[in-house]
Amino acid sequence: MKTKIGIIGGSGLYDIDGLTERQWIPVETPWGPPSDAVLTGQLDGVDMVFLPRHGRGHVQTPSSINYRANIAALKQVGVTDVISLSACGSFHDHMAPGDFVVVDQFIDRTFAREKSFFGPGLVAHVSVAHPTCSRLMDHIETAARATGVTVHRGGTYLAMEGPQFSSMAESLMYKSWGCDVIGMTNMPEAKLAREAELCYASIAMVTDYDCWHPDHGAVQVADVIRTMHGNTAKAKQTVAALPRLLQPDRLPCPCGCDRALEFAIMTAPDKRDPLMIEQLRTIAGRVLTA
Repeated sequence: MKTKIGIIGGSGLYDIDGLTERQWIPVETPWGPPSDAVLTGQLDGVDMVFLPRHGRGHVQTPSSINYRANIAALKQVGVTDVISLSACGSFHDHMAPGDFVVVDQFIDRTFAREKSFFGPGLVAHVSVAHPTCSRLMDHIETAARATGVTVHRGGTYLAMEGPQFSSMAESLMYKSWGCDVIGMTNMPEAKLAREAELCYASIAMVTDYDCWHPDHGAVQVADVIRTMHGNTAKAKQTVAALPRLLQPDRLPCPCGCDRALEFAIMTAPDKRDPLMIEQLRTIAGRVLTA
């Protein structure tokens, strides 16, 4: 299998530099259109696809993003590895604004989003005990450190619904839970990537201290944007290094991300909804036709 890297760009990241043969391509999925067209091209001989999570010009809120369509679009165009880039707040002094956190766990506190490709008529349960791919994490950690940014390997990301920032009580509660960073967009993105049998890893780019910190005030958008500009430059440098690390020829995932649906489907073959089978061909065709 050939590697095709998918980049989901968060706040402040709406394009990728350096791609050859670049082309914005509209994609339609069984779950509707994604946030925007996808940007395709090559970087150092490796195919890459970029999708701005909020759309160019930042037109989608964290709750209005069509997460299923975003992941389905990447799967449809042949992506094998998904790297998520997103702004976040920090719950620790040592995870300072400007730092990157390579997330390995999530707590999902969102409530207004569709969280699965499956449903009545075709039921499936995948494990998200370890929701990120350790091989992909290794590569993005290496790429990020090479930019000179401070990188924290491992961390729990609290996904909140938004679009408002946390109350003080919420911030203190999440901190007491042992969360490391807080954001609004990595869930259900990571869950859907697992259902689509895509390797997924996340770089949470710290922009603020949420509102728990006694020496910092409440989160202000102007401050977030100012820090975000610096983060975006480092994020683009990180992305530029990934093709040399992942390489064009891809071996099976040692974490089993590309086999996540192997034993996930519960519905008996003769009870499966034909319409759902057709809808899920791109996502689950490997196991539905077995």
